[in-house]
Amino acid sequence: MTGLLQIEGLVKQFGGPVPVLGPLHLTLHTGCVSAVIGKSGCGKSTLLRCLGGLEQPDAGLISFDGAPIRPDDVAIVFQEPRLMPWLTVAGNVAFGLGHVPRAQRQAQVAEVIDVVGLQDAAQKLPKQLSGGMAQRVALARALAVRPRLLLLDEPFSALDPLTRIAMQDHLLTVWRHYRPTIVFISHDMDEALALAEQIVVMDGPPGRIVAEFSPCLSYPRRRTGAEFQRWRDRLVGVLGG
Repeated sequence: MTGLLQIEGLVKQFGGPVPVLGPLHLTLHTGCVSAVIGKSGCGKSTLLRCLGGLEQPDAGLISFDGAPIRPDDVAIVFQEPRLMPWLTVAGNVAFGLGHVPRAQRQAQVAEVIDVVGLQDAAQKLPKQLSGGMAQRVALARALAVRPRLLLLDEPFSALDPLTRIAMQDHLLTVWRHYRPTIVFISHDMDEALALAEQIVVMDGPPGRIVAEFSPCLSYPRRRTGAEFQRWRDRLVGVLGG
């Protein structure tokens, strides 16, 4: 049975009289892919940063399978790959594994590089990579620490449309391999529908949830299909309203 990622009464303020976020209540299934979408400034990234421990809420509780989220549970991928230019692909992927014995570290790095399809680029430097390849390295670095919760803050928004679709499909392949709980932020309705089992729509400020969807669409999801378009129309109706 799946567990739960629960957010109860979450509030975040940054000094002003009006909270940036909340009070917010949300329950997501662990082991699943969930998307949070909404207009700019509605608190999506603040929510993600609270989940990742980068911001401390002013009120409320967050629990993961019934317990507080630990730093070791979480990895985050941002919009920019944020690779260290002096390290190779393998070196970047291994960066968070300094505490792991060398043989185990090498095995974990080799495995995750293989999973993201960068076997031939392991010794390249970031300046030698395309945008899509660089974001795969960022994803591999996050997965190398075996997170239970993977947070993605618009990780594909800077990519060209074809590369973006390829990365979306690749993310599902990686998710099937490792099965982390994934929560990702997006402005893109098609991206949310292509990837997520649960879609949360936010509005604000203050950030609040205005709708939740669980699209009844099997993988792989055909973006030109009639059912996909019906779900898209429902999202347009909520976002437009």
